[in-house]
Amino acid sequence: MGTDIYGFIEARHPCADEEWDAWAVSMPLYPLYDGHDYESYGCLFGVRNRLGWTPVAAGRGLPADASEPVRSRYEEYVRIDAAIHGCTWVSWAELRDLDMTVRPAARGVLDVQSVHGWSISRYRVDDQWPDDVVEEYGIPPWGASPVEAPMGRWEVSGVTLEYRPMTRLDVLGPGTGWEHVFGVMQALARRFGLEGVRLVVWFD
Repeated sequence: MGTDIYGFIEARHPCADEEWDAWAVSMPLYPLYDGHDYESYGCLFGVRNRLGWTPVAAGRGLPADASEPVRSRYEEYVRIDAAIHGCTWVSWAELRDLDMTVRPAARGVLDVQSVHGWSISRYRVDDQWPDDVVEEYGIPPWGASPVEAPMGRWEVSGVTLEYRPMTRLDVLGPGTGWEHVFGVMQALARRFGLEGVRLVVWFD
């Protein structure tokens, strides 16, 4: 079963007092991010973390001072869907300062692209090639073990296989959809400060 992400960008209310929430909703995560990339889920939040990232912000729960709309929406989701999990949050200060060269624990990934170029299966690669890949496509031309193998691309019967490293930039950078989220948070931070903008998310 697939895993979906839900969330909101919040900004710290500049006039917060006993009559106002400390934080106000700026906008929902969708449509800024409408992807379904488990690598980014694992990298940022430790959810579906099949590559072994050290997550940026995993398991923090709902902020105690979450805005009322975010709290109400989250509680509604929890009430109607027992699969809701992984609620957490991350500030723009943390996201702005990410080292995008960081790699997960996996040695690399192996992408298998169909003859028509529209279907990609991705495998984690550690100290041996995935059994399913070897069984279907044979031992890669780089040798029986990926330990000393160079990164590269090859074809088998029209199917393209690519062994490559993975970094945070690959899963959070341009073209992933996260650049739109980060762009909005960056713009809000010019008004509310680095610690005055955060993203609150949960999954099902």
